[in-house]
Amino acid sequence: MRVVETGAELREVLLEYAGLAGRRVLVPTMGALHHGHLELVRLAREAAGPGGTVIVSIFVNPIQFDRSADLEAYPRPLESDLEKCLAAGVDVVFLPDRQSMYFPDRSTTVTESLLSSGLCGATRPGHFDGVCTVVLKLFLLSGCHAAVFGEKDFQQLAIIRRMVRDLDVPVEIIECPTVRESDGLAMSSRNVRLTSKQRADAPRIRRVLAAAAGLRDVEEILASARSGIEASPLARIDYLSLVDAETLQPVTRLERPAVLAAAVFYDEVRLIDHVGVAPL
Repeated sequence: MRVVETGAELREVLLEYAGLAGRRVLVPTMGALHHGHLELVRLAREAAGPGGTVIVSIFVNPIQFDRSADLEAYPRPLESDLEKCLAAGVDVVFLPDRQSMYFPDRSTTVTESLLSSGLCGATRPGHFDGVCTVVLKLFLLSGCHAAVFGEKDFQQLAIIRRMVRDLDVPVEIIECPTVRESDGLAMSSRNVRLTSKQRADAPRIRRVLAAAAGLRDVEEILASARSGIEASPLARIDYLSLVDAETLQPVTRLERPAVLAAAVFYDEVRLIDHVGVAPL
């Protein structure tokens, strides 16, 4: 496994893999790798083929954080991450710092203006500008044929697909289903920051959303989900929305596939989850 820290080094190392028969597949991460990330790597290896190249980027992207405290507190267990990448058969780990990724006077940002208007985009100003910008840079630096993203961050996944479509980016986007703990909590690097009481309570997010999704009236769905989350004194709702599964715009009737999505704070730890809701 090769570990590189700049875009120039990445391109130089990838020249050694240029003659291989398989595809080049990227797994963009911010580190603090868990079993969910390793499932992304497994799908990447499958997509790359026996002779392909799997690249994992580990970069805590500062321009997608709307709260400096969240950026500072984000876990960075680098030694453990590299061990996991090696064990998973990753070929190249790209480990840049801020200075190598962004010029100090940078003035170009990638903005998506429709799918990012609600949900996390409404409560985290500039977040998806940062996501789109870094993802496009990683695509260009790696020259990847495909990239794997987790379905847990479904708004992010939809926005990246839209960016790729609108800008004719020649990268296949591969979706990985949400990987969960045994009690249903969606795996997240932020889970390690929960206290024991918060960790025990957090699976309610999934349970409440799944139960509400079985109802057939939009107002009842939202009311049920809200009351279920607010029943916990530890949980604070950031947003709770029922949106169209394709456009991510709020719905008032279940005429098309929809998504019930929530972001919930446990103190300063923000968790997201969602469930699909079938049309009537």
